[in-house]
Amino acid sequence: MAIRRGRGVAAINYPTGMNLGGDPTQALVHSTPTGNFMVTLSSVDLGQGLKQIMAQICAETIGVPTDRVIIDTADTDTGPHCMGTFASRGTHRAGNAVIQAAKEARQVMLEVAAEELEVNASDLETDGEGNILVKGAPQKSISIFDVALSAHFKRGRSISGRGMFLIPRSYPEKETGAMKPSTCYAHACTVAEVEVDDETGEVTVLTVKNVFEIGRALNPKMVEQQLVGGSWMGISHALYETTEPYYPNRDHGGTDFNQYLMPGPGDLAETEIIVLERPSADGPYGAKGPGEMCANPQIPAVANAVFDAVGVRIDTLPITPERILRALKAQAAS
Repeated sequence: MAIRRGRGVAAINYPTGMNLGGDPTQALVHSTPTGNFMVTLSSVDLGQGLKQIMAQICAETIGVPTDRVIIDTADTDTGPHCMGTFASRGTHRAGNAVIQAAKEARQVMLEVAAEELEVNASDLETDGEGNILVKGAPQKSISIFDVALSAHFKRGRSISGRGMFLIPRSYPEKETGAMKPSTCYAHACTVAEVEVDDETGEVTVLTVKNVFEIGRALNPKMVEQQLVGGSWMGISHALYETTEPYYPNRDHGGTDFNQYLMPGPGDLAETEIIVLERPSADGPYGAKGPGEMCANPQIPAVANAVFDAVGVRIDTLPITPERILRALKAQAAS
């Protein structure tokens, strides 16, 4: 009996969005009287950082600091329509809608500033710090705060915009069944190294190296954190987690999350993340969506590593010691 080491590789691609019946998302942007900007969405932040990214996208488009943008995800009764937060579509779909709405609001803002400065709106630019400048003559400027006050109390203008991003429904070709369920795809490759005790069936993941191509990382630190967390989650799916481990007999099943098997801090492998940026032509500032994909390739990579180590293929999750030992026993018997 021995501790055997193996290495497994898995590569995947993952669609951004799910265009089986049309995939629309809307956004609204408006200025407060003091020059902050409110973005109203029905897209939901599940903890993946949607609010931060939408604030960055809106701020970049209008030309203001990110802390001048407030994100209101509201609800489906009061917010503009969104298909939902699923299929890793949030950044791509909502981000494009926010860009459209922010461009419209920016144009109104520049028109009001042009009236105040007595120039053409096309001659103005923002400095990203809360000011609007005359191109080539930056000493002639006005703050966005003053522009908002003028719009609300002097000019009678609403600095606001509407955005709608729609991927038209894709219909399958009658002859081949081919269709276009998504507009862009992210990609990933994982290499996992494991040790397997062929006497107990226990698997120890030593290292996990992940390479992700996600378009453009709009917030690199958030992307890194999401990918590291997703990698650990993928290992957990591969080796630990299951909702019905005792199906069809639940007599000995867990009754609450205290009995739900997950890896602890000591079980987590050394993890490396490499992000490749290949901007998407139709993504907001080139972004796609890492989302669900970040926990996918680790599962087949670990399964392949187990096979490389002990020569048995486990095709049921999780890959438990019991399943490995049964497979080894069956292999020996044959």
